[in-house]
Amino acid sequence: MSADALQQCLDKMAAAGISQLAIDNFAHYWSQCADGVTGVISEGSIRPLTEVAALAQVQLSEADAAEALGKTVIIKLNGGLGTSMGLDQAKTLLPVRDGKNFLDLIIEQVRSARRRHGARLPLVFMNSFRTRDDTLAHLAGYPDLAVDGLPLDFLQNAEPKIRTDDLSPVQWPADPSLEWCPPGHGDLYPALWGSGLLDALIEAGFRYASIANGDNLGATPDATLAGWFAASGAPYAAELCPRTVNDRKGGHLAVRVADDQLILRDTAQTAPEEMAYFTDEFRHPYFHTNNLWVELVALRSLLETRRGVLGLPLIRNDKTVDPADPASTPVYQLESAMGAAIEVFPGSTAIVVGRDRFLPVKTTNELMLLRSDLFELDDDGRLIAQAPIPEVSLDGHYKLVDDFDALVPVVPSLREATSLIVKGEWHFDAAAAVIGDVVLEDAGEPRHYR
Repeated sequence: MSADALQQCLDKMAAAGISQLAIDNFAHYWSQCADGVTGVISEGSIRPLTEVAALAQVQLSEADAAEALGKTVIIKLNGGLGTSMGLDQAKTLLPVRDGKNFLDLIIEQVRSARRRHGARLPLVFMNSFRTRDDTLAHLAGYPDLAVDGLPLDFLQNAEPKIRTDDLSPVQWPADPSLEWCPPGHGDLYPALWGSGLLDALIEAGFRYASIANGDNLGATPDATLAGWFAASGAPYAAELCPRTVNDRKGGHLAVRVADDQLILRDTAQTAPEEMAYFTDEFRHPYFHTNNLWVELVALRSLLETRRGVLGLPLIRNDKTVDPADPASTPVYQLESAMGAAIEVFPGSTAIVVGRDRFLPVKTTNELMLLRSDLFELDDDGRLIAQAPIPEVSLDGHYKLVDDFDALVPVVPSLREATSLIVKGEWHFDAAAAVIGDVVLEDAGEPRHYR
């Protein structure tokens, strides 16, 4: 691939006002892509991670836990629009329970932890250029949220989508905004540093960051975890959960054979012929929750040493420039995963946590669960499961949130459910319960569940 294609990309970023730090990171990944790097991690190059410390076994004093939480900042990834669910604004603005959206519940969780532990506990969102305005407009309704003059957000960088044939920046006059994409959530680290927020946090006395996806309402502020991380002396830690048959597609940690270093492997980094190994919950018994802990001074030192380019493994995503048009120009989106940073921090570690710390909403399947009586919303903004979580599988009729809301105005009781599989157009518009295993077959016409 020609150097001219790279220069076109760099010129486009500079013209758009993208920071030099982001440009340097893009150039690093573009060069890897041009060299044929795909990011695939072979099974033969790793061995399974089978022995991990557990949060349930951690013992430390309340004073030590509170002290650590007092030096912690909560960072939530908030760059996604939820387009796969038909949304056109920040996904975290989607109502979840009692008229409250993700942002409302996250704020309740943080406020509760502040009161309980007397912690400053700043809450900061990493927004994208697509989610920033809507998010900040909603946060304006919480004038007491900011801490010590720290901002409520910083902006994820943007980069050009590149053509698969020559790696030049794609052109799409019909909607030029589609020519751009975020660089994956691995951009968290250079974006945090480049914004000046990393230095500001350190200067204000904060040492630890608890980082999680904004759509994971289980990742609440946790003083015990903060205390464990502080006592570990590790620069970086990942939260893991035991894998079940329902978690086969989730990324997992492994040990690289070459140097005994912990690494993260995602689905996109696994060869098709080795997916049987990847999805084997007995071979790889823990999945990666994307809940992370980072020591801020160590992060800054590493970024300074590497001049802002951590060099996380490339994830090359094959897309079309218009996600809604499979016939549009094929492109690569060059991304990295923030969880992959575990391999660039010497001495990084992991801990197994309860499943209650992993409650993501990726589809309307999970939305039905969280809106049902299976969960109760407590005074701290936490969703507490009242029974084992069943499998919910809704077909394409329910994929988009607007369609889901129209078909499921009354969420059925799921406390006694083992599984609910829905095929076809079924309307849930009256009080009902799912008991045991229920399969609703496609009748070829609308039906009502009673």
